[in-house]
Amino acid sequence: MTTDRLRERAGQLQARIVEWRRELHRHPELGFEERRTAAFVAERLHALRLEVRTGVARTGVVGVLRAPEAIGAAVLLRSDMDALPVHEVAGREYGSVVAGKMHACGHDGHMAMMLGAATLLSESRSELRRDVVFCFQPAEEGLGGARAMLDTGFLGETGVGSAYGLHLWSLFPAGTLQMRPGPAMAAQDEFAATVIGRGGHAALPHRALDPIVAAASAVTALHSIVSRNVDPTEAAVVAVGSVHGGSAPNVIPDEVRLEGTLRSFSEEVRGILRKRVAEVLEGTALAHGCTVRFELKPGFPAVVNDPGATERSREIAAEVVGASNVIEHAPMAASEDFAYFLREVPGTFIFVGAGNDARGITAPHHSADFDIDESVLSTGAELLARLALEGR
Repeated sequence: MTTDRLRERAGQLQARIVEWRRELHRHPELGFEERRTAAFVAERLHALRLEVRTGVARTGVVGVLRAPEAIGAAVLLRSDMDALPVHEVAGREYGSVVAGKMHACGHDGHMAMMLGAATLLSESRSELRRDVVFCFQPAEEGLGGARAMLDTGFLGETGVGSAYGLHLWSLFPAGTLQMRPGPAMAAQDEFAATVIGRGGHAALPHRALDPIVAAASAVTALHSIVSRNVDPTEAAVVAVGSVHGGSAPNVIPDEVRLEGTLRSFSEEVRGILRKRVAEVLEGTALAHGCTVRFELKPGFPAVVNDPGATERSREIAAEVVGASNVIEHAPMAASEDFAYFLREVPGTFIFVGAGNDARGITAPHHSADFDIDESVLSTGAELLARLALEGR
């Protein structure tokens, strides 16, 4: 299929892609619960005559489009599938019909774009020079569905040699495609710490060991880790997002619980944050006569785009939206489990601008009024198809 014909065909599919997105949006499912979603995807892949495997890592779906004569390793295109426990704002014709659940991160659009790309490529299968693996991944939202899928061994079984993923992004304007070589999104870890003291009457603080004072000092000290332990040319975040302790104004409690997040872009800095957070909490607690029970909760690694794959992706993206609309975004402190795929094979993670100020589509991801400019869905489908046909 020629370049012009591919773009024309993607435009012809736009209404169907929007229909798919809206159907998926109405019926959101949380991580590892995507049974209806998986059936929806599998049915359409079967209709395109792909080899389809369901139940991968519980609810994942893998579709393989075979090249007539493959001369290179397979390319993987990935979409996430899960929704979030967010109650959508009322009044949308395509709004969620499931109370308390919503596609508030664009995964419905990712799946629709992937189905569009699968349609384009199935119509161009005679031109394929390598197999294309369509990975519909469950449980991206904090549950590590990518790692679970990789643990099944499907990557090696399908001969994948490169991987590409798209993410709709409402904070980037529609019509732009944004990517960067090297570290693009942060590694994410979480921690929980219980500062343990000895409770008592607030009027007799000298008879207690006050965990609130210790915890307050710890919060202040934690926020100095980046400025005093990390090279100023590196980016990192240590943030405490939850503090719980006490039940009455005149009672010193026995303990206070802190929870927080760590973000980093290199393994070296990630190691520094993990080590220093534990040391600061333990040292600060000890200075106040308290102890601490610390738990590190390892999260996703950093998304690190292969420079060669990113440069080729930039060239292909320029063919889709024009060179002036292909932008190198700044590193983002948000995290993404597509990082696990990029640890296995080279590839690139690309943002599809989906915001539109004129139409009021500006809400951030994970919010109740999040939405996307659906006009970009055929653009995403075309880009995915081109990456499979022309990428390395």
